[in-house]
Order: sequence, then structure tokens, then C-alpha cells
Amino acid sequence: MSGGSLSLALAGKPNAGKSTFFHAATLADVEVGNYPFTTIDPNRGVTHVRTDCPCLDRDHRCDSENCHNGIRFVPVELLDVAGLVPGAHEGRGLGNQFLDALSNADAVLNVVDASGGTNAEGEPVEQGSYDPVNDVDFIREEMDLWLAGIINRNFEGVERRSRSPNFDLEAALTELLGDIGASDADVAATLRSIDYPEDPLVWDDADRERLARELRARTKPILVVANKADIAEPETIDRLREAADRVIPATAEGELALRRAAEAGVIEYEPGDDSFTVLESVTDEQKAGLERIETVLERVGNTGIQQALNEAVYEMLDHFTAYPVQNETGWTDGQDRMLPDAFLLENGATPLDLAFAVHSDIGEGYLHAIDARANRRISDGHELDEGDVVKIVSTAS
Repeated sequence: MSGGSLSLALAGKPNAGKSTFFHAATLADVEVGNYPFTTIDPNRGVTHVRTDCPCLDRDHRCDSENCHNGIRFVPVELLDVAGLVPGAHEGRGLGNQFLDALSNADAVLNVVDASGGTNAEGEPVEQGSYDPVNDVDFIREEMDLWLAGIINRNFEGVERRSRSPNFDLEAALTELLGDIGASDADVAATLRSIDYPEDPLVWDDADRERLARELRARTKPILVVANKADIAEPETIDRLREAADRVIPATAEGELALRRAAEAGVIEYEPGDDSFTVLESVTDEQKAGLERIETVLERVGNTGIQQALNEAVYEMLDHFTAYPVQNETGWTDGQDRMLPDAFLLENGATPLDLAFAVHSDIGEGYLHAIDARANRRISDGHELDEGDVVKIVSTAS
């Protein structure tokens, strides 16, 4: 058992490269086409974030299939949502259906065509004729207004309940927003950060929109993937970085080509590497293609796909990787496998949180934990960190 419950969603206008990103990140077969709504039903797959495996601190590598010579890949869910067009929150282009598909994602990767080769509707145009900076706030705005619409449509129930004795506005809003994936803590933090009327009968559209925007920012943070960076003007990438807090230049096509070549044994390459090594003779066509990608890597530094995934999970969502074991000396499980499991936990998580991540029974029967690196018992409130190896002692072990 390995991984976590995190889910990332790819969003953007048609033809920005979402499906190519999804294919490159998962190597799943998906339909990729140069026309709107190539994707109708969301594609779901498993991708991975990359980190250093703790086995690098031992005299041999571990037994996990997700460890490649000390590079650990930890699985997360990746969702590819159909292309959105302006007015999606009003249902245009099946927009409400596609926005609904984002509701269970922990974070959104807004894939932008940085080359300027597609217009606001996602239709192909002359490269550089459209300003991709226009697309930076597009997904955020559509998601904010979509969420505001849901709140508006369901607010009548809150108003009706407000006439009852002992009415609790925060409890009513928590129930309303919980139906769209917000936790009690998210709602409480959102309400603390905004000013709002105590009487729901005097709320107006602006109050509900303010609530929606703050809640979306807290529960669905957005990272901009400047795709097609290999053919985009460097000045455009700079302007995109000025327009958004988090921007990762990327070439999904380049990453897909490298992963296919690595899978075929033609090159040595791990997702996230800044270079690759050719392992066998290639055709002139393959050589030319690899040289083009090599030029991109020299200019951009990497393909950006792995970097975007890592940025979303480790930085934007503030998670880290922890490794539960049964034997604190050999860092092994009950089958004597070294470091078979890896879990993504939110910053501030404790050994008890790790125990519940492994299994609810392990958490319920939790007794104490041991830091396997230091071979010492740690407190229940000890905050774990990236790369920690922990033995959980539980009555359910």
C-alpha cells in the first residue's frame, strides 16, 4: 500500500494541452485532438510526485517499485477535465458539468497555451496572435462564479432556517458548503477571514460572491502551467510569471516524447530530470526529435511537467512524504520489504495522523511511535517532516 488521497485536476480552455499533459504524466491512453471538447467525460489516472527516497541514507536501495535508484515517486490522482470556455459557469459549452468535475480536486493546474496559438475559445490561431496572459485569471474567475452560483441557488434554505429558534449561521453555512466538498475547518477559516452580515436575510449577491471567492482560494488553489513553453516567446513567459503567483513553464509534448523513449529503452530519463542519455542507436528522425527536446531542456531547464506536479503537492498544498515501517532497524515491513510504503501528509501532521493514513484500525489502536532514523520514541504531538521513517506501534499491528 502506497500513496495518499490527494487529487489534482487539469483545467483550461480547449487545445491548451491538458490531455497531452495527462498522457505524459500518466502514460494512459487518452484521446488527443485539435478541436473543442476532445475530452467530454473526465479522464482519471495516477501520476506521481518525485522526492528523494530515504534509502539513499542506507547501504542499499529499497524494495519499492516506485523507487528508481533512490528517486521516489509517490502516487496522486490526476483528473483531466474537458476544455472550458468563457461563460462556463453559466453552462456554456457544458461548463457546469465540467466545473462540477473539479469539485473533489485538492488543487487545480490551469494549463495555458503560452505560445499564443489558441484564442479565448480554444480555437487555433496564428502563433503569437493571442495573449495568453488573458487566460491566467480565466479558470479562477469561472470557478469563483460557478461556486457563487451554487451558493446563491441553495441559500434559500439558510434563509428559511434562520427563522427558527437557536439558529446558528456558521453551522448552516458549514452544512451548505460541506455538500460541495468544503471541510468544517475550511468553512470556519473562510468565515473568519471575511466580513459578512449575521442575518442571512440581508445577504446580497456580493456577500455570497465574496464567500465563494475566499472559499475557492482556500480549498482549490490554482497553479498556472505555461504549456508549449518550447515554442513560446521568453518575454511571454516572463509576463505570465508577473501575472500569477505560481507559474511553471512546461512542454507536455516534450515530456511525453521523453517518457515514451525511456519506456522503449531508447534513452535513460526519469521524470523531472534536466537531461537524458541516449542508450542505443536511433534513426535520423528520432535523433532530430531528441535534439529538439535537448535544446528545449537547455533553454527551459526541464519539461516542467514533474515540476508542476511537485509544486502543486509539496509547495501549494504544503504536503510532505513519510514512510511507515514495522521494523525500525531494517526499515522493513512484515514481509521484510524495505520502505515499501510512502504517504503524503499535510505539514504539521503527527505520528497519529500517519497511523490513520495507513489504516483506520492502526489509528484507532495507536499506542506510540518510534523515529526509525534516530531509533528513539517520539511524542504523539511530534510534527513529522519530509523523509521521516516511522514505526507505528498499535494494538492493530
